[in-house]
Amino acid sequence: MNALTLRWYDAGQDKTQDIYEQQQSKNPGTVRIGRDPLRCDIVVSNPTVSGLHVEIFFYNQQQCFYIRNLRSQNPPIINGQQLAQGEIPLNEGAVIFLGQMKFQVTRVAIDNGVPATLIVTPQSKPVANPTPPVFSQPPAQHQHHQHHQHHYHPQTPPAPPPGVYGLECPKCHRISSTENLQIGCPWCGTSLAAAISVLVAPK
Repeated sequence: MNALTLRWYDAGQDKTQDIYEQQQSKNPGTVRIGRDPLRCDIVVSNPTVSGLHVEIFFYNQQQCFYIRNLRSQNPPIINGQQLAQGEIPLNEGAVIFLGQMKFQVTRVAIDNGVPATLIVTPQSKPVANPTPPVFSQPPAQHQHHQHHQHHYHPQTPPAPPPGVYGLECPKCHRISSTENLQIGCPWCGTSLAAAISVLVAPK
């Protein structure tokens, strides 16, 4: 079965979740990540992550997992490159930043008829594409690196630049501090669980 393992740290805990080619989710065919529990399958608490931020899905034609940006005002950074729009493939070892929150792909297992004993273990780190191209449609060809015998250890991509994040109220669209995430909009009282996280200004 085709699967991808995602690891992150949130609310004081190390968390890991397997994402499969076909699994039940709120949006069939994809696994969505963000702060809004009504729309997302992986729910996080970091206020710099948008209510609905990205989705991960398996593209059958290319036999590869992809990540798609769902928040143009707060684009994710994959392997040090900003994904302004569209989607890119996810390789084992890929580092994803949503706002200031870090996720890492620790394992990618593609069922292409090769015995499972040849699949790279989670401890190995094969080379990941350091500067994946940004495109709106999947590429014509994509090669997988699960079966290399020699594994390289790419440098961890730099963290996104620090900045001041705010929450845009889904009702009145005013920007308030991330400290109001649990309180609600100070102007209209609307819950900010589904609010858009926007980069207001660099520090």
